[in-house]
This record gives sequence, C-alpha cells and structure tokens, in this order.
Amino acid sequence: MSDSVDVVIIGAGAAGLMCAAVAGQRGQRVVLLDHASRLAEKIRISGGGRCNFTNIGTTWQQFLSANPAFCRSALSAYTPEDFLTLVRSHGIAWHEKHKGQLFCDDSSEQIIDMLVAECDKGGVKRRMQAPVTAIGQENGRFTVQTASGTLSADKLVIATGGMAIPQLGATDFGLKAARQFGLKTIEPRPALVPLTFDQQSWKPFAELSGLAVPARLETGQGKRRGLFDEDLLFTHRGLSGPGILQISSYWEPDTPIHIDLLPGRQLAQELVQRKKGSKQSLAHALSEVWPRRLAENWLQYRGMLPTQRLADMADKPLTQLADSAQPWVLTPSGTVGYKKAEVMRGGVDTRELDQKSMQARKVPGLYFIGEVVDVTGWLGGYNFQWAWASAMACGRALSA
Repeated sequence: MSDSVDVVIIGAGAAGLMCAAVAGQRGQRVVLLDHASRLAEKIRISGGGRCNFTNIGTTWQQFLSANPAFCRSALSAYTPEDFLTLVRSHGIAWHEKHKGQLFCDDSSEQIIDMLVAECDKGGVKRRMQAPVTAIGQENGRFTVQTASGTLSADKLVIATGGMAIPQLGATDFGLKAARQFGLKTIEPRPALVPLTFDQQSWKPFAELSGLAVPARLETGQGKRRGLFDEDLLFTHRGLSGPGILQISSYWEPDTPIHIDLLPGRQLAQELVQRKKGSKQSLAHALSEVWPRRLAENWLQYRGMLPTQRLADMADKPLTQLADSAQPWVLTPSGTVGYKKAEVMRGGVDTRELDQKSMQARKVPGLYFIGEVVDVTGWLGGYNFQWAWASAMACGRALSA
C-alpha cells in the first residue's frame, strides 16, 4: 500500500495536532502518524489532568536555546491570546492560576478534543499505532515507511517531541531524523527535572522529604543565569518543586546552586535583634521563620543544640548560622533523568531552521516543530505555547 499526499506529520502531540489542523484547513492533504495507541498523552497528564495550556505572560525571554532569539518570530505571530480565542470558540472554560498559568476548569481532554475537532475540520487523516520504520527522500519527495505501507509526500514535518517521560512513548526519533538529513543538533538533556545529591552528603536532609518551603534559587552566570522565587520540595534523594524544576534547565553539571531559604528577609539581623532579653530556644526562634522540622534539622546540620537559649548565643555564631542558609550553596550530583523530566533541553539546532517557517534550510520541504527543536521554556505553560506557535508558523508555511 502506497499513498501520495501533500504533507506527512510524524507525532500526534500538541505541535503535531496543531500543525495538522492548520495545514488541513488551508487546503493541504495531511496524514498525521503516531506510534502510540492514544494521541496527545502529554497534554492528557499536563497540569494534574487540567492542562496548563499556555501562559499569558509569554515572551521569547522565558525560553532557553543556543540561539535565544530564534523563537521570537513564531511567538510574536501566534500569541497566548490567539490560542485563547481558539479555546473560547470551543466553549472551554478556563482559569488563571499562578503567575499567568492558564488551566482548563474541567479536563485536559477538552484541549485534545478541540485539536482533534480542528483536524477533522481540515480533513486530516490520523493513523495511530503506526510506528515509522524509515524515512527518506526520492526525486524531491519524502517517503515514510510504516508497517502498513509507504507514504509519499511533498513535505515532511517532524513533531515527535523530546525524550522526556519515555514511559509515555517519548524517543529520540526526531533527533535521529535531523541527523539523517545532515542537520546539526544541540546535545539533549533532561530539563524541568528534580535534582539529586550523593547519598552521603544528602543524608542530613533526607528526613525532610515531603517538606516544601519558599526560596530564592539561583545558578549559572550571565546569559545562562537562572534566578527564580518559587517553592522547593525536599525529597529522599534531593530537591524538587517548582523552583528546582525551573533552575534545573539552567544548571550545568559540577556547578553549584544557591538557595536563599528566607527570601526577602535578613535572618542574621533578625536573630541578633531578637536575642536581647529572649527566653526562646534556638529551635523556637527559627521555627518562627521556618517550619519546625526544617529549623531543628538545620541546627543539627550546623552542629548546634536546638534547646540552646538564643540569649546565650554570641552574635558571630548566630550570623554564621544565618549565612549558611542565605545562601545555602550546594552542588547536585545529577538529575533524576528523563523519566521524571517534564521536557528535553537541546534538540535540533535552530541555526539549521528558518525561524518564520520551521523549515530546514538545507532540506526544502522538511520541517521541525515543538519540543524536538532547541527551544525550551520555563515551567508554567510556556512549552505548550511554543508548541502552538511553532506549529502555526509551520502550518501556514506548508500551504504558502
């Protein structure tokens, strides 16, 4: 069996569905392929099942890339408000949560149903459980081989995502495809991912597992500096929570992270002032600014007795105690890997692609969109907005 169409899109996730819908509605004969049995699994699990489908504060500055300005054109051409217009047209109720993050009131299935309906409107043919065994190019057309036959197309779009969450079927297919056609890639790595520490150095803090505290987190320097005011979460193996996920995208192996455990306040100054005439213990004084578990743990970590009276302490050790937490400087041993990462950092080198169409400069008719491209957003709906925007840029170009 061999079919000839205008466009084959490999990957029925956020970017692939959006691109297929746009191209189909603009007159292209589109076939959308995916190796999974169900489409859009990452949309399905996003936001605790309610899909954090965009962020109203999106700009190109919330994205990491070897070429940071690459995403600017697509994000400007298709904004969060543009996607909201589509959401509203399907009657999907939504709400804003934290820092511009938008979620469905009901279920992420509504976003999937919306995209499927848009694909149906464009006459898109969907083929699930259709793993691609080979791709190539013959006589100016692309060939895509699957178990059920070969497809021939004028244009080929790779929307297979990155390697994050392999249990949902994520693979390195897109990276291999890029290299097959001679395109350079940026070394991939897990991003928006919990950080781990070696067992011995983390032993004093493992008992804090499950405790979340507000913090200011920082790592890197210059253009690669990440600074976030978000909660962190202690785990048995290290640190997680929104703040850690954010800086993990900026963190480089063998470099430290800096954590201010009392952002916006001067702990040393407060302790020195509070000790005058105080009958409080050190643990009691610290538990007024931290959860008691953290206060007692931190004193043990610093070799200080939790029961020691604050008034009996000299200023210097109090200042040293405070300085150890403002900032707390520590070097992760690694991450928990792709299994728990929300996205992949790295991907197809953006210098290989046209920023307005997502087309490969060296291979006319070949396009890459979404997470497979070296554009990685912050936590909070930014990566979905990149999926929609890059897909829209590509979908429009396919019918130009």
